[in-house]
Parts: sequence; C-alpha cells; structure tokens
Amino acid sequence: MEERDLDPDPLRQFERWFEEARASGLAVPEAMALATATAAGGPSVRMVLLKGADERGFAFHTNYESRKGVELTSNPRAALLFHWQPLGRQVRIEGSVARLDEAASDEYFASRPLGARLGAWVSRQSEVIESRAVLEESVEELRQHLGEELTRPPHWGGFRVRPEVYEFWQHRDDRLHDRLLYTPDGEGWAISRLAP
Repeated sequence: MEERDLDPDPLRQFERWFEEARASGLAVPEAMALATATAAGGPSVRMVLLKGADERGFAFHTNYESRKGVELTSNPRAALLFHWQPLGRQVRIEGSVARLDEAASDEYFASRPLGARLGAWVSRQSEVIESRAVLEESVEELRQHLGEELTRPPHWGGFRVRPEVYEFWQHRDDRLHDRLLYTPDGEGWAISRLAP
C-alpha cells in the first residue's frame, strides 16, 4: 500500500475500506473495539457496533451508566479499532467524545427491535445481578406493563468519537505491514508512514 493509493481524506478512505469489508461478506463489518479510560487512566476495551460515520465522527449507542458510559463522561476521549481479518486490514481512530443530541438517540432507539428496547430499560449494564432469571423476569414484566410503546430511557443514548488521528494498517506476509497515519494539517490531513 502506497501513500498515493490512499484518499487524501481519511473519512473517505475509511468509507472505501468499510464498503469493501461489507462486500466481502464479513458477518459484522461494523463491529469495533472501543477503548476508554477512567479519569485516573485505568483502561478498558470492549466491542460495540458502529451506527454511523460522517464528517462529525463515528457514532455508537450504549447505557450512559455502564462502565464505558461513566468513563466517557469523566474522560471524554476514546480509541476505536476495526479489524477485518479476512482482508488483512485494520483501521485505528483516536479522538474526543461527545454525546449525541437527544433527537438522534431517540430516532435510533425507536428503530431498534422490541427486545433490544426492553433490554435497554431493564439492564443495569455493567452491574452485578442476581441471575439471568431475574433479568428475564424484569423484561417480561415491562413487556406486559408497557407493550410495544417504549420511549428511550434517560440513561441510554449515543456517543460520537470525533477523529483526531486515523491509522490504516494493511497486512503483509513478510510482517513488514503497511501503516499509514493521518494527522490534521491545516484544513486537511498529512499522511505519514509508520514502521510496522
């Protein structure tokens, strides 16, 4: 992979690779690792699903009271990693984080299947619970009480990572992988090659 092969805009380059990952038949090309840290710097990482990428950033949704929600509120920076192993590609993104506006969170919540909406209401994500049975009973009680009319709970919504750095990584069998880094440069982006 040569610098001249990349789009000068990292978002357009991401979109190109993302569409190639989708076209390849990967089961969940939108799966991304999300790394966060406590205010004191203690790291954690988990998989989430990309729900939109545009010039404003990369969006996903979660429980604001979950570990990641609490960490993003106290330390609003994150790193994302897309790993498309069959294509031998990775994209790494680092940036600041902000909550999506309520209208965007409401719109996405309304599009979710009923089971996912019920789960968002009853799951105290990241907290210890007594048993799976207790969780399922809570879902069933809510289903019977409210039916299918569920608005978004106040503790659930979206975040957006605003990229400040992108890295595109391409596998090579000789282990001299290609790593190309985009960093802000005035109104555009500078592309640098990193050692593998």
